[in-house]
Amino acid sequence: MLELRPNCECCDCDLPPESDQAMICTFECTFCRSCAEGKLAGKCPNCGGGFETRPIRPSAMLEKFPASIKRVMPKHG
Repeated sequence: MLELRPNCECCDCDLPPESDQAMICTFECTFCRSCAEGKLAGKCPNCGGGFETRPIRPSAMLEKFPASIKRVMPKHG
């Protein structure tokens, strides 16, 4: 199950579970669309893979399976 990390690992902006701006790689590295498509040029700096839009978990499922609250601090600026 996806962690639904709460922030961009590049610029540290908030990415709530309902955000359509969250992008993830196959290892769930999480970035905002702006960083993923801009600074990172579509390539994850951690694993070298590409990005996909993170799915939005239905609100009823968020109650049972909440998003992560652990922020991953920016590694790449």
